[in-house]
Amino acid sequence: MQTSEKVRENRLRRMAERQGMILQKSRRRDPQAVDFGGYMLVDIQTNGVVLGAGAFPYQADLEDVAKYLAPSPEGR
Repeated sequence: MQTSEKVRENRLRRMAERQGMILQKSRRRDPQAVDFGGYMLVDIQTNGVVLGAGAFPYQADLEDVAKYLAPSPEGR
């Protein structure tokens, strides 16, 4: 992982915490695994997956997480 990617991941992790969520990264080490390198956002209060689950867990990437956490004018 490059330094800039790690910095971005940490920034998104802090953004998620401020919004009551946890950013989790897949712990898979096999590059052939379906969920290798993926991310999920989990709501702290309900422990429910907010982003990154579907056909398989950890399917979001950092770009998806950034779009979800970014403030929008009309709200969520």
